[in-house]
Amino acid sequence: MLDENDDIHPLFAGAPSTTEFKKLRKRIVRQAREAIEQYGMVERGARWLVCLSGGKDSYTLLAVLYELKWRGLLPVDLLACNLDQGQPGFPATVLPEFLERMGVPHRIEYQDTYSVVVDKVPQGRTYCALCSRLRRGNLYRIAREEGCSAVVLGHHRDDILETFFMNLFHGGRLATMPPKLVNEEGDLFVYRPLAHVAEADCEKFANSMNYPIIPCDLCGSQDGLQRQQVKAILDGWEKNRPGRRQVMFRALMNARPSHLLDPKLFDFQSLQLDPGQKSENFGDIPRLR
Repeated sequence: MLDENDDIHPLFAGAPSTTEFKKLRKRIVRQAREAIEQYGMVERGARWLVCLSGGKDSYTLLAVLYELKWRGLLPVDLLACNLDQGQPGFPATVLPEFLERMGVPHRIEYQDTYSVVVDKVPQGRTYCALCSRLRRGNLYRIAREEGCSAVVLGHHRDDILETFFMNLFHGGRLATMPPKLVNEEGDLFVYRPLAHVAEADCEKFANSMNYPIIPCDLCGSQDGLQRQQVKAILDGWEKNRPGRRQVMFRALMNARPSHLLDPKLFDFQSLQLDPGQKSENFGDIPRLR
């Protein structure tokens, strides 16, 4: 990686020269590239709407995508987008000024979804679910208006794990945020290039670069969230057994339908014994464990 100001994108100007930071940057870029390639995200000549909230994850996403593009490894056009949802105290000038200074093509959209959420959500309930749906709908609209084929989000490995356990504990299903999906209308991809990247690495990277972080709790609706409770559980497991998050994440990439209980994924009804087979080789027949 080139570190002279004339040879790098402005997003990386002033990057720490320490060995630790260079390893961090290399690791994040490598993991993002692996996810992009593994899940088939690149269509040459496509245009991506890169969604920025102003949090550590979205800054990391933007920087990594420009790193890959700068090195000729991401042949797509990038348009950064921030949706100002009218939250009280939102610093509306921070992202536009930052993106202008960095020379990043962008679109800033104002839609007061906050008032809608406050009106619709009963007192004492969190705003996040409805707020997220309204935000996603507006981002899809903007992507269509800008001729983009994909909406690109900054969700990382820990977001994916937390969502899995939220669905497990509260939704009664085995599901999470996939790194690539098609929206319900069938006209846009949704990509998560940071799917393999740890949240701690995003935080270290964004803080090391001194990006102007905007908190996500401006609405005051974060206390007691199910996601925060799940995060605390995962933090406890990680503290007791370092590396457990990564082991659990690998499990999401190693599903065995024949060893679960969903008849829609595996045809248990059609399983047949084959007397001609040796007992140690039952093919697809689930074995007792």
